[in-house]
Amino acid sequence: MDLLIHDFLASSAARLPDKTALVCEGQRLTYAQIEAASNRLANALVAQGLKRGDRIALYLPNNFEAVVSIYATLKAGGVFVMINPATKKEKVLYILNDCRATGLIMEAQNATQSSSAEIMAEAPSLKFCVLGGEHGTGPGGEGDSCFVFEKLLDVSPATPLPRSNIDLDLACLIYTSGTTGEPKAVMCDHSNMVFVASSVMHYLKNVERDVIINVLPLSFSYGLYQVLMTFWFGGTLVLENSFAYPAVILERMQQERVTGFPGVPTMYAAMLKMDLSGFELSSLRFLTNAAAALPVPHIQEIRRRFPRAEFYSMYGQTECKRTLYLPPDQLDKRPGSVGIAIPGTEVWIEDESGKRLPPGEAGELVVRGRHVMRGYWGDPQRTSERFRPGPLPGERFYHSGDLFRMDDEGYLYFVSRQDDIIKSRGEKVAPKEVEHVLHTLKGVVEAAVVGVPDPILGEAIKAVLVVHGVNLTQAEVLAHCRAHLEDYMVPKHVEFRAELPKTGSGKIKRNALV
Repeated sequence: MDLLIHDFLASSAARLPDKTALVCEGQRLTYAQIEAASNRLANALVAQGLKRGDRIALYLPNNFEAVVSIYATLKAGGVFVMINPATKKEKVLYILNDCRATGLIMEAQNATQSSSAEIMAEAPSLKFCVLGGEHGTGPGGEGDSCFVFEKLLDVSPATPLPRSNIDLDLACLIYTSGTTGEPKAVMCDHSNMVFVASSVMHYLKNVERDVIINVLPLSFSYGLYQVLMTFWFGGTLVLENSFAYPAVILERMQQERVTGFPGVPTMYAAMLKMDLSGFELSSLRFLTNAAAALPVPHIQEIRRRFPRAEFYSMYGQTECKRTLYLPPDQLDKRPGSVGIAIPGTEVWIEDESGKRLPPGEAGELVVRGRHVMRGYWGDPQRTSERFRPGPLPGERFYHSGDLFRMDDEGYLYFVSRQDDIIKSRGEKVAPKEVEHVLHTLKGVVEAAVVGVPDPILGEAIKAVLVVHGVNLTQAEVLAHCRAHLEDYMVPKHVEFRAELPKTGSGKIKRNALV
């Protein structure tokens, strides 16, 4: 029988019912408890009209409700769509309407203070809303299609629903920024995600005794897979909401005897500024880095501070999740490399004509394997640009849009990105999205946003403005951006110019602004 994502939880609950599966917000929940809660919510979702293939948006922080909702949606035959809780209302509505979500699960008091009633009024596809967290006196009655998470669990049966999906059905949509400035949704089916989890677990050598801490948002595929993989190999997941207070996270790692730490460059940079001698972290077996390349000196210092842990440099894109990894025994020999293809996959480098390139020459990375996702939701044109036919009938290769070079032994080195997408703090930022907000400032006549190299952020966001008729300050620009954008999209640098450099056809020369 084909393996589905929610089988990860069911099999571990059957094998290890009393083992702690999740440590979160002061709670310690067993596999049996997570399994029962997800079954109850799945039954509740079906009772509210969820049909096979319907999308359920999860506008939640890293918490118990988010984990349960992921598995409940899948058990009910649906497709989950994670939305970062810091996302502003305008983008939430774009996502809900783009994927035509049937249901929404959110905190009554979310970080952006967008009420469920406001959102439902502008997302006509929504049939119901479920409120988690502290619901207070907000809407929660059954008569208004808005329900309280805890109450639904109390009144719904824990009986498993009949299996309805197969592994070719979609499991989730992961929204990622595109060159147009509008988020695009990567379609991930069960077989894609099962393969990725299996391959990564293989090279990380995960076992039941592993305790993984995750501070990455579940809307970020790197964070999401920590939940999926841990629940498959039967480990314990310590789920936190951020790395804003590194000392608190390190103390938690000490308390829980954490063995695995997935991080991004900004987190490692923060750790390297700290005195770690006060933390007993000898349980740490491995550390991983993805989202953006970690500077080689940082890798060397991390290894020095954690000599008993293996360090894995990795590269991937949402469209195929994980693509490359560098085995730890190659770190000294190839310190700048992001490795080789993950187990069970194949990669190579092509020039613009589609010719495979030899070692030493830079070209586009092309990916082949079961982890190549299904394409972009509702966007066949962009799908055809990136997901192109292979020589075998029905097979598609993923053309990454990233430039790499390969050494004589097949190890790959990142060169640059072909498009203008900025990767800052492990998140993809579309310049046009930031530029749109900048253009709403009075007096801004032109705005261009570019990424500039940054040793901590990977790329820092730089905004270059042409202003007329007003005296804007950098502080005013940044305050405006903070009010209308997620934190990772706010520029680090603001520059004012009399004019922007342009090509003969009137296009902005972005390279001249870096």
